[in-house]
Amino acid sequence: MAKTKLDPEEQELLEAYESGEFESDLDADRREYLTKAAEETFKKDKRINIRISSRDLEALQRRALEEGLPYQSLVSSVLHKYVSGGLKDICANKSGQRTR
Repeated sequence: MAKTKLDPEEQELLEAYESGEFESDLDADRREYLTKAAEETFKKDKRINIRISSRDLEALQRRALEEGLPYQSLVSSVLHKYVSGGLKDICANKSGQRTR
C-alpha cells in the first residue's frame, strides 16, 4: 500500500499525536451524549423500497464495489449525508429552487 504524503503541518500534528501530546477534553456527559448520537446515527430500524433506473443501480453498484462496501450501505450513507447537510445540491440556487 502506498504511504500517504503529508505536508509539514500534517506531519507535525501526526508526530504530536503519536507522542501522546494530545489529550481528550471530553467530560463524561459529553462523551455519553456523543456515544448515543453515534449509535442513533447508525441504527437502521426502517426499510424503504424505491424504484430507480437500471443504469443508476449499476452505477451505484460499481461505486460501492470501488469503495469496498455493499451498495445498500453506500445508498444509506449518501442519503444520511444529504439529510444531515454533508452533501449539497449543486443544482439548487440561492432561493432554494432547483435550476434546469
